[in-house]
Amino acid sequence: MPKFAQQQAEKTPNSVAMIDPYKSLTWEEVDEIINRAANIILGSDLGVKRRVAVFAENASETALAHLGGLFGGASSVPVNFHLTSEEASYILKDSESQILFIDNKTADRGIAAAKEAGITQVVGWNCQEHKDVINWEEWLLTGSADPSPDAVTPLPNLLYTSGTTGLPKGTELPPTMFAGGSTMTEHIKGLSQSGFAEFGTHLVVGPMYHTGPLSGMRLLTLGIPSVILGRFDAETTLAAIDKYKTESALMVPTHFVRMLGLPEEVKEKYDVSSMKFAAHTGAKCPVDVMREMIDWWGPIFRDAYGASEVGTVCAITSEEWLENPGSVGKAIPPFTAYVLDEDLNDLPVGTEGRLFFRDSTGRGIIYPNDSEKTAQANPEPGLFTLGEIGYMNENGYVFITDRFSDMVVSGGVNLYPAEAEQVLIDHQEIADVACIGIPHKDLGEELIALIVPTDPTSQLNMEEITKWLRERLSHYKCPRSYNTVPTLLRNTMGKINKRKLRDAYLNGELA
Repeated sequence: MPKFAQQQAEKTPNSVAMIDPYKSLTWEEVDEIINRAANIILGSDLGVKRRVAVFAENASETALAHLGGLFGGASSVPVNFHLTSEEASYILKDSESQILFIDNKTADRGIAAAKEAGITQVVGWNCQEHKDVINWEEWLLTGSADPSPDAVTPLPNLLYTSGTTGLPKGTELPPTMFAGGSTMTEHIKGLSQSGFAEFGTHLVVGPMYHTGPLSGMRLLTLGIPSVILGRFDAETTLAAIDKYKTESALMVPTHFVRMLGLPEEVKEKYDVSSMKFAAHTGAKCPVDVMREMIDWWGPIFRDAYGASEVGTVCAITSEEWLENPGSVGKAIPPFTAYVLDEDLNDLPVGTEGRLFFRDSTGRGIIYPNDSEKTAQANPEPGLFTLGEIGYMNENGYVFITDRFSDMVVSGGVNLYPAEAEQVLIDHQEIADVACIGIPHKDLGEELIALIVPTDPTSQLNMEEITKWLRERLSHYKCPRSYNTVPTLLRNTMGKINKRKLRDAYLNGELA
């Protein structure tokens, strides 16, 4: 096994390597745990695909289960800890996972899912009351603490898409997001090229079933300490930055909005000057939010636009963003960006159209268990879309305006909800907004606005908001009605599933 943790343990055996909401672990402890887990997994019969699944909330054990899989030559499958047992079971079966790791929060669902999927080895932490679960600490003691072989070939994670158009589809972490290598030494050398590698303690903010937090977790193999937070809380995040002097993190717009929303006296309590690099992903960040974050934390942000299927396809620094506000950046190798019409013809600079990317490696998007969906995602070899509508300026910076799957056809006119949303969000009485299409007897569909008010206790003046919007946007682009709701059902990465939101609204579930 590469001596990353062993060397760190020998130099500073009692220094802290990993902190979570419940405990801290030294480098010596981390070294032993990863060795034991890796050796057990390496010696297990995991089938041809060698997959293990982790169905647990953020904790040091969650990270160490993934890292044990990495060093044990297994492909670990992060399972969203919000899923029901049926949803989790589908992923376990589809991925052909042979070991399941759980915690006390997911135990009941995980045990049921494992049983349905035919998994007999379920390992859990804080699950003492569950007789069918192998205790994590006892499981570790069955493995050797000796370094695992360096010759193990690291395998990428298998991640599952949200499944908005059907059942979730598994996709391997792409080469742009996984360091690869034929040995662990080569893999760690590849990891050292990460943009995070030059910084100190890394803060894991998002749930570890997402690509970004998973990538941040692997920084531990470079000798970079990790601070792992539980479910997001704005003040807790600022307090962790202050206390542990973290230097890097990956966040989503929701995190920014909630931190910015704290009272000034709360924000001023915490010193965030240790932060040197913050990657932003998950959803396009509102211009005013990003500007406020740069004013607060400094120009330390890097916007990474992409998807689990392909990794980052566009990137932009704070300095570039200030010159091109609202952009998600330029395409980065091996990708080239194109704005095309419905017949895949190039559109002029500044013209809105469907945003596509070409992968010079020819890989594009791959769903290992779904050749049909793979073909649909790549209309030509290496050419793919993430379903966005946008345009490029004369300098090649990409701007996202909508998703074409969200388009509303009202009276034969194509309406793009983002146009109204981007204006409405600037209204001082609106905290969040989404525009969706709902059935209309005469028009086929009508565009409506669902608004989360800044002050939930106040009654919004919808006539005033309608007038305000119509002064800023063509009438036909404006919603026909406005409705207040308590939530837009954003997921943990800040994204809205418009179909799910529409169904919830039509079923009266947002009242």
